[in-house]
Amino acid sequence: MKRTFNGYVAAMYLTIVTFSLFCIVPVLLVLSVSFSEERELIRHGFSLWPSVFTTEAYRLLFKGASIMRSYGITIFVTVVGTIAAMLITLGAAFCLANKQVHYRGALSFFFFFTMLFNGGLVPWYLINTALGLRDNIPALIIPSLMFSAFNMFLVRNFMMGIPDSLMESAKIDGAGEISIAVRIYFPLSVPVIAAVSLFYAIGYWNDYWNAIMLVDDNSLYPLQYFLFKLQSEIQMLRDVQQMTGTGLKQAIPSDSLKMATCVVTIGPIVLLYPFLQRYFIQGLIIGSVKG
Repeated sequence: MKRTFNGYVAAMYLTIVTFSLFCIVPVLLVLSVSFSEERELIRHGFSLWPSVFTTEAYRLLFKGASIMRSYGITIFVTVVGTIAAMLITLGAAFCLANKQVHYRGALSFFFFFTMLFNGGLVPWYLINTALGLRDNIPALIIPSLMFSAFNMFLVRNFMMGIPDSLMESAKIDGAGEISIAVRIYFPLSVPVIAAVSLFYAIGYWNDYWNAIMLVDDNSLYPLQYFLFKLQSEIQMLRDVQQMTGTGLKQAIPSDSLKMATCVVTIGPIVLLYPFLQRYFIQGLIIGSVKG
């Protein structure tokens, strides 16, 4: 069968390719600069291919055991925090999706109210301090453990789209609420669970606020805060050398270090996303329109 030229399809593909290039070029630029020599960056500026290839920025970044310790802390906090927050979110969403729960509307308004107003920074800090969340790992997990109401409503809307007949049949067979949630509702909600889990994981992975407010021990710094401190010290050293005129400014990989920091921080999330992409998109679409 002979295919005819379709201008609309061609324009659509051209638009997608152009948009993809706009997304890929910045990533390639970040990689290139992270492997470039600082002197060449100062002399020629940024380019998509390093004129002088070097791994000096990564050697400086991974010098010593501090960053690996911060990596381990961030991975632990992300995994534990995501699982705990997801369990709380699933429990609340299942209760609000269950039509047999009394005062569902009032409870939903209670959660919705937190999306509009909060107690403020000072009460937040006082409560965390009173709970002993200072200079310890729980201080990096628990303050962010109170789930996002938006994520909870996303899961609830998805669960409300599950036929009530499944719950009624399970209750006739003698199943309890927990059994119904674990064996029926949660497995059917895998797409939205994957999407919301990714939201929580990204939030914990990129979090540095808890460390700024609640952690003074540098051995407990998560990855984001550790890299922020490292960049600040490098920038301060460059400023001091520039003011004193020591002539060593070019030897400090400031710009390449910033780009290497981007690669180190976003790398794990970028590698994880393709495995969750199918569930991520499906969960967003279905969870947003059902209910």
